[in-house]
Amino acid sequence: TQHGPGSPDAIHITLPAEYYRLPLGMVVGGSVLGMFRGGRRESWRFLAENAHRAPTTMQGWYFYQKTKNYRVMLGALKGGGADGLRLGLTGLGWVGFEELMRRTGLDDVREIGAGVGTASVFAGIYRLPWRAARQAMLLGLITGTTLRILRYSVESTRERAKQAEAAE
Repeated sequence: TQHGPGSPDAIHITLPAEYYRLPLGMVVGGSVLGMFRGGRRESWRFLAENAHRAPTTMQGWYFYQKTKNYRVMLGALKGGGADGLRLGLTGLGWVGFEELMRRTGLDDVREIGAGVGTASVFAGIYRLPWRAARQAMLLGLITGTTLRILRYSVESTRERAKQAEAAE
């Protein structure tokens, strides 16, 4: 038998684009933000740890700056990785909640459910006090509702365009 992409016994997994767009976008955004934050944090830490021993020679000054730059780069990479992973997992959770809402027949409000569900998981993981958890869920509700309104407007615009095209 023939094995390859065109053979009848080949296994194909097709993922809708929304399953990987949001988490990957959040990984990239989180990595960029984390690199800025991690680099700045490491820069301040290095300055605080070495304030009592400032370099006195030109060679010492260059070595100090070189060491600081390497530490800042390492801190930026660590911060970028941590924040990228954290936001990527949050995006994956959002997509998971959307799919859960879709499979339970609540497709019309999947963004709202994903927003509130993600905020609830976030509040549970970080053990937020009740007031902060309520605020997080309210923010998730607002975000989900905004995305639902945007999806409705895109769908209605596409439908009107199809009707106008069919009328011509």
